[in-house]
Parts: sequence; C-alpha cells; structure tokens
Amino acid sequence: MSFIEESLSSGEEIVARFKLHWFSRIPMVLWLALGLVTFGVTWLVAIYEFLRLRAIEQGVTNKRVIFKTGIIGRKSEEMKLASIETVEINQDILGRIFGFGNIKVTGRGTSDVVFKGINDPMSVKRQIESVSNPVA
Repeated sequence: MSFIEESLSSGEEIVARFKLHWFSRIPMVLWLALGLVTFGVTWLVAIYEFLRLRAIEQGVTNKRVIFKTGIIGRKSEEMKLASIETVEINQDILGRIFGFGNIKVTGRGTSDVVFKGINDPMSVKRQIESVSNPVA
C-alpha cells in the first residue's frame, strides 16, 4: 500500500497521482552506463537513484496535495486544498520541448509544495485547480 493510500482520512479519496517524466531517469541510466566502464562500481549509485525515484509519491486528493519522498526515512509535504492560493508552472526550454516541469503550489500561512520533474505540468496544474476550486 502506498503512503498516499495509508494517509487517507475518512471521506478522503485520491483524485490523481502525478508521475515523474522519463527525463528524471537519465541520471540513473548514466550511472548504469558508467558502471560498464568502471566494472560495476557505480552501479550502487544507480541502484540508489532507482530506489530514490521509486520512493517518490505525489498526488492530489479531494482534501489536499501530497508530496512524499524517502527510501528508509520519510519526508512528506502536504497542503490542504482550502489553503492553496496559486499553482505555478516552471519549465525551462528542455521542459517545454520534452513536456516536463516543476509545479509550485503556494498557500497562505504554509510553506510551498513543489513537485519536480512532473510529466505534463499543465495537466497537473489543471487537476489541482479543478479540485481546489470546484465549479459551483
């Protein structure tokens, strides 16, 4: 069971999970390729990178946005939908070309929640805004 599923409160449902773009896996692939040259020494770094990426969970429920990371330890950032003020997209040129970027959710009185390396950030922005500002 995922962290998001475990942390659901009563009446809370998962609306969407946000996936990392394939570009996020490039460092892991580079470490694996370098392992061929170094006879596998850097494969430990590649395994760590694989586990780190696999441990990232990000999504939105009908009550909050959630970002969780950590292989052994756990760090989660959450923000209630009622606290959200803005949802910003940050994309550089590669992000625009390949369709990935960062989403920064800013709220009142709380720290920001940043989703990094998100696949299709415009769709993620729409999903968060449609849940946090339902049409009457």
